[in-house]
Amino acid sequence: MSEENASQGADIAGLSISVLGGTGDQGRGLARRFALAGHTVHIGSRNAERAAKVAADLVEAESADIRVSGLTNTEAAAQGDIVIVAVPWDGHRELLVSLADRLAGKIVVDCVNPLGFDKKGPFALDVAEGSAAQQAAEVLPGSRVTAAFHHVSAVILLDPEVDQVDLDVLVLGEDREATDVVRALAERIPGVRGVFGGRLRNAHQVEAFTANLIAVNRRYKTHAGIRITGL
Repeated sequence: MSEENASQGADIAGLSISVLGGTGDQGRGLARRFALAGHTVHIGSRNAERAAKVAADLVEAESADIRVSGLTNTEAAAQGDIVIVAVPWDGHRELLVSLADRLAGKIVVDCVNPLGFDKKGPFALDVAEGSAAQQAAEVLPGSRVTAAFHHVSAVILLDPEVDQVDLDVLVLGEDREATDVVRALAERIPGVRGVFGGRLRNAHQVEAFTANLIAVNRRYKTHAGIRITGL
């Protein structure tokens, strides 16, 4: 199978998706898009009632029949075939350590951007392990950790007027089969292309680039993403 069509060979249509931290804007946006693509989606939160309300609101807002439930992060981690980590950086390590047993054997997609903000704008934080994705891999040795969805605008994902999302999603990881699955998952969102971006040791610059995109978006009042040319 060639690199350009590897993601097309990954059959993921029947897989369920859990989004830890799914009540935040990015988590809600990804949950919405994957539900619209036909997946059963579990939104995780520290507060089950909040997760249930967000799930109910998503279902009510769509004319299509979508399957979205709200659970605690612990319950969502157990339920999903693929688990997306979209929690705030401050609670990243603590949450994943607590869920290591439930996430064992699963593809885990880390999309957390360790960023700080000051009067000069956003900037990348130093991470002892190198990146959020590498931290996830360290504390989840039994999981198939990948990194993806760092540069997806939550505003675009949640906008009912946007059918096609003009974006390449860089997918990083050590397990080629897992990265192919995540590339295929990205392409469940119309207009998105999943692109292999290297091993997890390269995740730092991908996470950090989000600070540049935020600066672009603030300066030009847009919701910019990235496209890779020449593929």
